[in-house]
Amino acid sequence: MTLPRTPSFSLTGKRAFVPGGSRGIGLGCAAALAEAGAHVTLAARNADQVEGAAQSLRDAGYQADGISLDVTDLNAMEAAIAALGPLDILCNSAGLARHSPALETDPSDFDAVTNINVRAAYFMAQFAARGMENGGSIIQISSQMGHVGGQDRAVYCGTKHAVEGMTKSMAIEWGPRNIRVNTICPTFVRTELTAPTFADPEKRAWIESKIKLPRVAEVEDLMGAVLFLASDASAMVTGTSILVDGGWTAG
Repeated sequence: MTLPRTPSFSLTGKRAFVPGGSRGIGLGCAAALAEAGAHVTLAARNADQVEGAAQSLRDAGYQADGISLDVTDLNAMEAAIAALGPLDILCNSAGLARHSPALETDPSDFDAVTNINVRAAYFMAQFAARGMENGGSIIQISSQMGHVGGQDRAVYCGTKHAVEGMTKSMAIEWGPRNIRVNTICPTFVRTELTAPTFADPEKRAWIESKIKLPRVAEVEDLMGAVLFLASDASAMVTGTSILVDGGWTAG
């Protein structure tokens, strides 16, 4: 009897692009892809930060480089993706959150969050898919808030629900080209950006009350999901989301 074999998780020879990859969740995504053998290009607005992150990956023995890029500048983003050559993997971790009660939302905050979380994410996927002649994997770092609502988070939740919807439609359109499109939806993850939230006893208590597992999330908790969606191990997975939320959305 011939036994089935587990598909490979190796990304050797693959080319990956990780916007928002200079720190936090994005850097974790980049490290997971690089460790599996991919050549990773990081992108962020701060040139020093992105180059420092890329150097850290190189110091660890991985293939990595960094570029300074504002993802809201669609012309610049299109040119940058074209210059990288055909991509095998896009893992978009660029995002923005500005929270406020819905009755008090400022239009400038609405526009800023939507511009990055929806508009840039949409066209980034489009630009990458155009060059994926041999198929590929597009991964959007979404949020558990793309599946539920949240206090003072109407704008952020709206953008992440939009990402979930466009991911499903892109998966339908691009499936015949062997391009898979999925999201990863984390809960609150302990990073530099979320440190003030976790430092607030009331907010931390609320987070811990929602997460069913007995701890909050770390960046490392997302790395396996990223590798899975980027690799042949998920060759039949498209148009869906992996909820890395500790059971938050279970009820």
